[in-house]
Amino acid sequence: MFALLALLLLSPLLLLTALALWGVQGGNPFFTQVRPGKRGRLFTILKFRTMTNERDANGELLADAERLTPVGNLVRKSSIDELPQLINVLMGQMSLVGPRPLLPEYLPLYSPQQRLRHDVLPGITGWAQVHGRNAVSWEEKLTMDVWYVHHQSLALDLQILLLTVKKVFLREDINTEGAATTHRFKGSKKS
Repeated sequence: MFALLALLLLSPLLLLTALALWGVQGGNPFFTQVRPGKRGRLFTILKFRTMTNERDANGELLADAERLTPVGNLVRKSSIDELPQLINVLMGQMSLVGPRPLLPEYLPLYSPQQRLRHDVLPGITGWAQVHGRNAVSWEEKLTMDVWYVHHQSLALDLQILLLTVKKVFLREDINTEGAATTHRFKGSKKS
C-alpha cells in the first residue's frame, strides 16, 4: 500500500526525472538489471539510468565517473534513481526495507552465513545503507544484512526508513571518494 501511495504522490517527480534523463542522455531513461531476490530467485530491478553508454575507441565502456552526467549525478546523489524500485515492491519482488539486491555473479562468493541475506525480500533501503552505505566494506555490509535478517521487525523497518530519509537529505555515504559506483564485491575469505 505504501509503495502504491508513494508512486502516486511521487509521479510528478518521476515523470520530470524521466524526461530530464531522456533529454540529456537520449534514449531510455530507465536502467534494468537482473538481481537475485528472496531465496536467490532472479528478478529484474528497475532504476533510473544515470550514466551514458559512451565507449572508447576500442568499444569499451568509459569509466563510470566519465559516463555519469550532471543530471545523472544529481539524480543519484538525491537517491531518486532508486524510486522506480517501488514498482518492484508492488510486484512482490522487493520490500521497502531489506538487504540491497546485489549481482547474481556474487551468489557463489557468499559464505554460508552471508547467504542468509536471501532469506528475506531485498529492499530499496536497508540496515547497511543507513550505517555507512558505500563507506563500509563488503564484509561489514554483508554482516549488517545478516544482522537485519535475524532482527527484522516493523519497528526496525520504521527506524531504517526514518534514517534513510535523514541520509538522503544529508547526502551521506552516497559515493566513495573518486568513484561513481560502489566497489566490486570480492567474496568472503571465510568458508
